[in-house]
Amino acid sequence: MTRSTLPARTGYVVKRYPRFSETFIVNEILAHEETGRQIDIFALRSVEESHFQDAISRVRAAVTRVPDRLRGTDEFWHLIQAARDLPGFASLAARFPEASGRDVAQAIAIALAVRDRGIEHLHAHFGTVAATVARIAAALAGVTWSVTLHAKDIYCHYAENQHLDLKLRDADAVVTVSDYNAAHLRRSHDGVRPVRIYNGIDLDRFAWQPPRAEAQEILAVGRLVEKKGFHILIEALRMLAAQGRPVRARIIGAGEEEADLRAQIASCGLGGSVRLCGPMPQAEVRAAMAGAALLACPCVIGEDGNRDGMPTVLLEAMALGLPCVGSDVTGIPELIRDGENGLVVEQGDAAALAVAMGRLLDDAGLRARFSRAGRDTVERDYDIRRNVPHLGEVFDRTAAARRAA
Repeated sequence: MTRSTLPARTGYVVKRYPRFSETFIVNEILAHEETGRQIDIFALRSVEESHFQDAISRVRAAVTRVPDRLRGTDEFWHLIQAARDLPGFASLAARFPEASGRDVAQAIAIALAVRDRGIEHLHAHFGTVAATVARIAAALAGVTWSVTLHAKDIYCHYAENQHLDLKLRDADAVVTVSDYNAAHLRRSHDGVRPVRIYNGIDLDRFAWQPPRAEAQEILAVGRLVEKKGFHILIEALRMLAAQGRPVRARIIGAGEEEADLRAQIASCGLGGSVRLCGPMPQAEVRAAMAGAALLACPCVIGEDGNRDGMPTVLLEAMALGLPCVGSDVTGIPELIRDGENGLVVEQGDAAALAVAMGRLLDDAGLRARFSRAGRDTVERDYDIRRNVPHLGEVFDRTAAARRAA
């Protein structure tokens, strides 16, 4: 292969790596590596979690933890000296007025690595700090860059201006994970033409099986934060219990709302039937899905505008054959087609959620039909080995255009 036909060596810029809740990034990197693309990972902040998914062990890419604090003025001066010959150094101050000193220092460090390693393209996940640093580093090093936008980075009302419009106009390519997001971005950012590429999963790791007819447990998986809507789920479970149903439910995950959710469970009289289990390895989550009757994913739009884009747990559950109930937030109705492969209810409507879950619990035949249809949907639209090559084409096309310029 000539240089022009080889996949462009690509640097992934992320805020933290690894993160328990961002398996979609790990899935993406693994799929790139299967195609022969060399990946370098640049992590901008320290790891904050103690639990990680087992797929991380299969990633070959080196992880560079970019220092986010310089030890005094001498270290800063050495960095500036090293950066003097970077192509974009002279115009740094004029082009990036929104950047902080920490952003610039990290971007210089990445740009130097780009030059030394022969990286041709940088890709950021999320349009916040990762996009800020990737944008500056790409300009400094004279390479192309792109960004995948998910949901929080599009809709959240941040205290500080994230300058998303500036980044999107500057990016060589903008990717997002749902048609809903793509339409919103076209409406809200003039001239932006996002490419929609669905997140995907490795279907080889999720063997389909029909749901057990006798299963009664309701399962939910995700961080214990407002946008996941677990407070709505608990209220719906209270309604089911009030009907005289024997309620059994597990919520797998950890987060800032744990104390509030525990208090809600107690006040609803559900202490003996609803469990908060904390985070679990992916193998244990899969085992829980195999024995459950349904997965509830009652996402809501938070008070700050934050919301989920396309929850990976839904892809995993549907691939395994677990019927799902979701809400009508962002891209979820693109995955769960109400009445065809699952049920969709209005976000925040606990009564509707209770009805939908009760319907599935009462109808084993409906669960079996949704199980097969859900797997077919994931195979068709969310296979990581089909979707990642489209993303790779974006990287290679932009890098090739820069080489030819």
